[in-house]
Amino acid sequence: MDIARAASKSIAFTIAAAQSTSVPLDVAANVQNHLRFVEAAAKHGVQWLVFPELSLTGYELAAMPSLVLHPQHTLLAPLREAARRTGMAITVGAPVDSGSALPFIGAITLGPDGRHAVYAKHHLHGSETQFATAGFLPVHLQTLNGHQIASAICADTNHPSHAAKAAQAGARVYAAGILTSATGYAAEAPLWARYAREHAMTVLIANHGGPSGGYVSAGRSGIWDSDGSLLVAAPGTGDCLVVAQTA
Repeated sequence: MDIARAASKSIAFTIAAAQSTSVPLDVAANVQNHLRFVEAAAKHGVQWLVFPELSLTGYELAAMPSLVLHPQHTLLAPLREAARRTGMAITVGAPVDSGSALPFIGAITLGPDGRHAVYAKHHLHGSETQFATAGFLPVHLQTLNGHQIASAICADTNHPSHAAKAAQAGARVYAAGILTSATGYAAEAPLWARYAREHAMTVLIANHGGPSGGYVSAGRSGIWDSDGSLLVAAPGTGDCLVVAQTA
């Protein structure tokens, strides 16, 4: 696993993007790989670790109903224990129950204090509308050690209103798990920098490290400082932990 690390001018809070590669449909195997990232992150004092969209299952849309997870799921026990042991909040990607036939595309955050939370992707795109239910709430704000973090998932970050609402709610960090190709990355990275600059908040993007669900990921997970400058990024694809300290 590669490590990319940088510090901003004001050092107070350590966050990281886990650029992981998912084994299709194999939650148990992906949990073990996630634990590798958690252990590496703990060595760098990370307080909040964010994984890509659907990181625990791969971007396997048609199979999502059979792969639904929740914070207390048995398969997630090792990650809950790791969060408690390391004092780290861990956000993972998985299908979650929507209360209807089609699940949410979710981000599950396992807290170090035993409290957990779920964010559901608000903006679906393409074939996702056939296999998933859109989340009802655009803003999902959490607080850790006095820092407010808003979650986002992939296409959410293509909508400036999503980042704006997060900032208006008080977010100082806008953290998204995504799956995007080289073409998508080229179009989207300027938006992420713009959100950071316009809203004076740190923007974290965790992309897949390899192909998933038929998409070829660009990798290059990164963290933008609150002035819009890129603090640190993975050099390309492959497993990489991207760490930054931010105000």
